[in-house]
Amino acid sequence: MAIGAADAADLPRRQVPPPIPLPPAFTWTGFYAGLNAGYGFNDGRKTFTDPTYGSVSQSGGRGGFVGGGQLGYNYQFTPGSGFVLGVETDFQGTAFAKADAAYLGTTPYYNVSPSLDWFGTVRGRVGYAFDRVLIYGTGGFAYGGGSQSAYASSYPYALSSSVRTGYAAGGGFEYAFTEKLSAKIEALYVNLGKRGGGTTVYDATVPAYYGTGTAESGFAVVRAGINYRF
Repeated sequence: MAIGAADAADLPRRQVPPPIPLPPAFTWTGFYAGLNAGYGFNDGRKTFTDPTYGSVSQSGGRGGFVGGGQLGYNYQFTPGSGFVLGVETDFQGTAFAKADAAYLGTTPYYNVSPSLDWFGTVRGRVGYAFDRVLIYGTGGFAYGGGSQSAYASSYPYALSSSVRTGYAAGGGFEYAFTEKLSAKIEALYVNLGKRGGGTTVYDATVPAYYGTGTAESGFAVVRAGINYRF
């Protein structure tokens, strides 16, 4: 028995393998930059009433391509899953289709309001992260502008600046498929206030009416984007 006990003591002890180290929890904290592209849906009014001449019938401007870039910063309170706060600014170019011809009765009405060729936003973001999935809401300041109408030279009154300001609000879904790269789908409503007013001018030599009309400068944007996190 003594010999057996000695032999057992000489046997190597069973080693317990060390635990596999877990990777650090993912966090959305940090700066990022990226690109986006999508479609804008214009909700311009189709009719308005001129105080002097009467009702003007027009087709609202149709939507079109929207694309640009964004830059922002996120802070996640707890790695893995938790609340995320952030701020983002973006700048977009647009290719909205122009509004169809308008008429005052049967006489053409040429709207000399500036177009919307670009816009940008500065927004806060509030969301909740489920590891690499981030669901968020966003809202803040918006601005935009564009070129003046080709008919502006026929309008004898000073036109307002093409730059307009307003607000933007919406939400989105973002997924980080690597430590550095993430993709998002986002919907925004952008409102740059009413544009228009002023005096309508009748040109008997054409004949035609010229004026800034009235239109809502609100539109919705649905876009997809990709971000690189620094």
